[in-house]
Amino acid sequence: MVGILQSTQGEIFADGVNIQKLGKAYLKEIGYLPQYPQFYPDFSVKDFLAYMCALKDIPVKEGRKRMKQLLEAVNLSDAEELKIGALSGGMRQRVGIVQALLGEPQLLILDEPTAGLDPQERIRFRNLISQFAENRVVLLATHIVPDVEAIANEVLILKEGMLIKQNTPERLTGDLYGKVWELTLSAEQKLTDFDYFQISNIQRIGDRLRIRLLAEKKPAENAEKVAAGLEDVFLYYFGLPEVEA
Repeated sequence: MVGILQSTQGEIFADGVNIQKLGKAYLKEIGYLPQYPQFYPDFSVKDFLAYMCALKDIPVKEGRKRMKQLLEAVNLSDAEELKIGALSGGMRQRVGIVQALLGEPQLLILDEPTAGLDPQERIRFRNLISQFAENRVVLLATHIVPDVEAIANEVLILKEGMLIKQNTPERLTGDLYGKVWELTLSAEQKLTDFDYFQISNIQRIGDRLRIRLLAEKKPAENAEKVAAGLEDVFLYYFGLPEVEA
């Protein structure tokens, strides 16, 4: 979609026009953060972002204003004079997020954008993307389910290169109604009794274990039906040997 790899088949259209015909006009509307972004380590954060503004044809005055806003949004205002090579992995990731947002793109493509971020930074990133996403398309590729739950209004599930599900989080979790269960193990029950099922969570409550699992039918008399989450959806399609997607 960003033109780094040449497609072997198929076509990509933006607003009904093949992107091959749009050329640079299409690329100007894209913000992209790869999973492993590469930076010039001897550049300061400010110089690197100014360089990216120049590549994106962003006027100098506008670029400086945008840089300041975004650095503040990702909590990097105090780091603009630092060399990129001296930054931590999480800080470099935040610099990558800023460069992707510089041109206010209509299409933002982010590949594992919260990798290396601590919980506070991830929350800040999710809030930033949620604000930015209004009237834009944001494509977020990630395995971190809480990020999907917090940001996405549509989820695409890929398995072995094939699209197997596409829907809203509410519809995807709703499809699993009656297949997610919780129970507290009685004195007669053992955890190994449920080895056949996909257990998504084990919690110790006093001297007992409470487990959450996926099952097509009620797995035990004391099992309670509970609402599904996106993590349950992921486990259902990728973790259960008896389920064919």
